[in-house]
Amino acid sequence: MAIQSMTGFARHEGEASGLRFVWELRSVNGKNLDVRLRLPQGFEALEQPIRKAVAAALTRGNLQVSLATSVTGTAVEAVVNEAALDAVIDLVNRLEDRIDARKPALDGILNIKGVLEFRDPELSEETRQARNQAVLDGFMSALEELKAMRLSEGAALARVLGAQVDHIGALTLAVEADPSRSPEAIRARLAEQVASLMDTGAGLDRDRLYMEAALLATKADLREEIDRLKAHVEAARALIGGEAAAGRRLDFLAQEFNRETNTICSKSNAASVTAIGLDLKVLIDQFREQVQNLE
Repeated sequence: MAIQSMTGFARHEGEASGLRFVWELRSVNGKNLDVRLRLPQGFEALEQPIRKAVAAALTRGNLQVSLATSVTGTAVEAVVNEAALDAVIDLVNRLEDRIDARKPALDGILNIKGVLEFRDPELSEETRQARNQAVLDGFMSALEELKAMRLSEGAALARVLGAQVDHIGALTLAVEADPSRSPEAIRARLAEQVASLMDTGAGLDRDRLYMEAALLATKADLREEIDRLKAHVEAARALIGGEAAAGRRLDFLAQEFNRETNTICSKSNAASVTAIGLDLKVLIDQFREQVQNLE
């Protein structure tokens, strides 16, 4: 399964056993997989297979699933409520000696509320199961459509993220190649700082001063941060080009990118390196914002 977005929409319409049905699926970003179902009465048996199918297809995102149904044609049947009819006839018989009136006609009796009911015809168990299976098959088609849309958006995001990672890698190399990091530049800068301190006549011990300067130079070296950034860039490229869900791991790498960049900026003693570090921070923020959309 290739990298995919967490946002998508799918709609599927179908008909089975005199029933028209419409599935709509909407997914948005979410830390985990959260499925919310809206099923009409009589379709509760579909909930478990739906949840199982979603769990097999998706790993993250807030998913809303709704099913709308309507009866097609005029397939309804008229049913006489025998108890209500008996009650009406019994009342007519009891009142005919007390009230001088014509007996009610059949259409009048049938118009009495509750005597005649119109309802959908009862389905056999076999027909009901076949209908439910057809509706479930419609859901599976909608789920595949949703997954295809998430994959398509994921592919577009992967291209954007890949370009951003390449840019992060290029800026990392720019930090590594910056003239301020050459041994000659470092020696010249330290010598200048030491000479400036010695010229103050503060009675500083020259050997101790050079020792402290060497220690500061070691602490200010960016080699470890650069190497870790390079490793994170390669890891990000592997995740973006991989088949597994990568959103969480890429989000972690975005945090690591940011951590190493902050260290570079804090240790930098050259305006050029600091400028590159600030560019990195802006780019990493953009990268992390895009990663939030990935499964």
